[in-house]
Amino acid sequence: MMDNSEVDSGDKAMIILQSLICYLREKNVLSRSDIEELKDRVEARIAATETHLPCATAIAAAAATEMRELDDYCGKRYGGKHRRRVN
Repeated sequence: MMDNSEVDSGDKAMIILQSLICYLREKNVLSRSDIEELKDRVEARIAATETHLPCATAIAAAAATEMRELDDYCGKRYGGKHRRRVN
C-alpha cells in the first residue's frame, strides 16, 4: 500500500475530479454535452491567443488529453446525447 506522502497532490486532485465528473454524470447532473463543452474549454486553454488564464502549454495539453479520455469514458459508460454542432 502506498503512503499518502508518496502520491503527488496533483495525482490526488485528478482522481478526485475525475470521480466527481463521473459521479455527476451518473446522477444526471451533468449531461454528455456538458462534458463535451468542458472538454472544449480545456482544449481552448492551449490556444496562444488566450491570455486571461495563464498556464504552461505542456500542462494545458496534458489536461486536454485527460479531458478527452474522460469524455470518451463517460460517453461509453453512461451514453447520452451529444451536443448539436452548428456549422
